[in-house]
Amino acid sequence: MGTQSSNPPLLSVGVPPFDLLRVPIIGSFLRWRHSRTVLQIPLLVVAVVMILHGLLGPALAPKNLATVLSWVHFRGALVLVLLCAGNFFCLACPFMLVRNVARRVFRPRFNWPQALRNKWISVAFFVAILFTYELFDLWSSPWWTASLAVGYFVAVLIVDGFFKHASFCKFLCPIGQFNFIASTLSPLEVAVRDRAVCDRCATKDCIRGRRETLYEHRSPAAGSPVIGAAPGLVILQRGCELALFQPRKVGNMDCTFCLDCVHACPHDNVGVTSRLPAAELMVDPIRSGIGYFSHRKDIAALAIVFSFGALLNAFGMVSPVYALEAWLGKLLSVNHEAPVLGIIFAVFLLAEPAVLLGVAAWLTRALGGSKRALVPLAVRYSYALVPLGFGMWLAHYGFHFLTGILTIVPVTQAALASVGIHLLGAAQWTWTGLPIHVVRPMELGFISLGFAGSLFVVHHLAEEDCATQPMRAFIPWAAVCLFIGLASVWLMFQPMEMRATLMGG
Repeated sequence: MGTQSSNPPLLSVGVPPFDLLRVPIIGSFLRWRHSRTVLQIPLLVVAVVMILHGLLGPALAPKNLATVLSWVHFRGALVLVLLCAGNFFCLACPFMLVRNVARRVFRPRFNWPQALRNKWISVAFFVAILFTYELFDLWSSPWWTASLAVGYFVAVLIVDGFFKHASFCKFLCPIGQFNFIASTLSPLEVAVRDRAVCDRCATKDCIRGRRETLYEHRSPAAGSPVIGAAPGLVILQRGCELALFQPRKVGNMDCTFCLDCVHACPHDNVGVTSRLPAAELMVDPIRSGIGYFSHRKDIAALAIVFSFGALLNAFGMVSPVYALEAWLGKLLSVNHEAPVLGIIFAVFLLAEPAVLLGVAAWLTRALGGSKRALVPLAVRYSYALVPLGFGMWLAHYGFHFLTGILTIVPVTQAALASVGIHLLGAAQWTWTGLPIHVVRPMELGFISLGFAGSLFVVHHLAEEDCATQPMRAFIPWAAVCLFIGLASVWLMFQPMEMRATLMGG
């Protein structure tokens, strides 16, 4: 089958999909046009408190809200919400609340440059975040963590202050890109309920926004508006800022769950519905605002960095990495960590993916008889690694979150005590979280789930690509998944640093 397949996403057939917006109370709240703002306000307050405590509070990371909330709780909660629901953290993003307020004063004038409408810059930012996290030990520095958050706010205000729509979210934000690629595995997506309703719709408000034309002129005598003269266009509710036209939208890629399309649709025809996780990775229809996955090398690069970056990020906190860095430093006769880290990053994010995906693509052509060239094959099958990469992110971030889930209590107590508010007595520093022997099976479960998901996607792609002998196309990519899966399990059983966490005693 050709790359430009028009197959719809795979669905769980037999019953109507679950729709979160039909759930009492929750659905009514989310359909309320101010629901996003209500969710953003508390997260903005938390962000401000984190920044202040990071800049002015204790320098010890396990006792500072900036490091504990950022590197223990936020990351763990993020991946678990993506696994169980969808991209709801982008929905409640506090950066966008500040941007929306700023846009009431400063209106952006420019469109994002055509040549930069891709993921390459955001992929570079993603790698840069991973690199600086290790180089500057961000997990151990409240000041640098708070400064990074301040830098994020400034970047959002500058970019979206000059450029229209959600340019920062779609083309630059590394957290957003992580959420976009991870949410391809989420069980919920923003989608139309009935395509026939969209076919009859003449206004396309979900993408254009809901508008109303007013006719008025001012009375020369009183200066009051009078209906019936020069037209003026008023936008009552904006449409999708990420250029996702709902009837042609496929999956969660580039969707921030902002629900602007829900509020703009005059027919109440957009919901937050259930679907088969990873279904959008198995098909290659043209996607609104994106195009064909098989043609997007930049999104494939994002999937590769997401998948192999999960291994790299975990490798950076186990004991073998220090022996490797010492050996490389001695070999290169350097004392600074940056060049050594650069080599490790190049191996994990460039050399290793190039070798594994290149060999698998060559074997797919040689054994399976695929007619695709090597690069298109590598691009297409790279999306199959996303479930396994997400499994590793879940295992890693879930480990810190679950073993340190209660640490927020004593850190908050100490922060309040520092300003004269004594809550529930002295800080309970013995409160940590679940014991490691309880969390370890969960880690293995996450990795196994990701491995199974990747094999499922690979098998579907192999059947589509080599219909006559799919197993010959399946085996090379299954071997790549097995290699990554075994490496993930090995990493999970290495001595791991309890970053930004005090161990109770």
